[in-house]
Amino acid sequence: MKKKKKWFVCIISLVVFIILSILVLTKKDIFIDSFVYNFLSNYITSDLTKSVVMLTNLGSAFTVIGIVVVVLIIFKNKKYGLFMSLDLIIITILQLILKSIFTRSRPIDISLIEETGYSFPSGHSLTVMAFYGLIVYFIYKSSLNKNSKILFITLFSLVILVVGLSRVYLGVHFFTDVLGAYCFSIFYLIIYTSVIDRWLK
Repeated sequence: MKKKKKWFVCIISLVVFIILSILVLTKKDIFIDSFVYNFLSNYITSDLTKSVVMLTNLGSAFTVIGIVVVVLIIFKNKKYGLFMSLDLIIITILQLILKSIFTRSRPIDISLIEETGYSFPSGHSLTVMAFYGLIVYFIYKSSLNKNSKILFITLFSLVILVVGLSRVYLGVHFFTDVLGAYCFSIFYLIIYTSVIDRWLK
């Protein structure tokens, strides 16, 4: 039953990503993009922006690579660090491919930080869902007690959510860039974890 649910989520994620992709390719204005940005923009302040910039960096290459290095150093069993490294390599390649396909421009004149490159899907959001999502998977499969699992899974899930919203708040991505990235990464992550599961056991 769990396997059926997993693949159901996988398919639904892919379908939503495809729908968003079609909307992006047809250059249609998407209502939810302006709605979410207008909502978040009501809370923009200089102090909050400084905090959001720090939070968005949890999805930066420097941060995630740093975490992989720490994992490789601390854990005697190197398979976790190696699987995390491979995960980052794959999602980075997929990110470059997807952005080159859709070539969506970033939001105009509302960005609070400087960013370059195309907008759809959000690179930070792809990375945090694929990377921290993999960590969540490792925690779920670990021998930690139930309360510890709930604590850490909640923490990393919040990181994923906050980084995605931070990209919209900072005006460097549309909400659909983030949502599309999440959906594609969930689709990818389910396949990736299914493949590596045999080695984890």
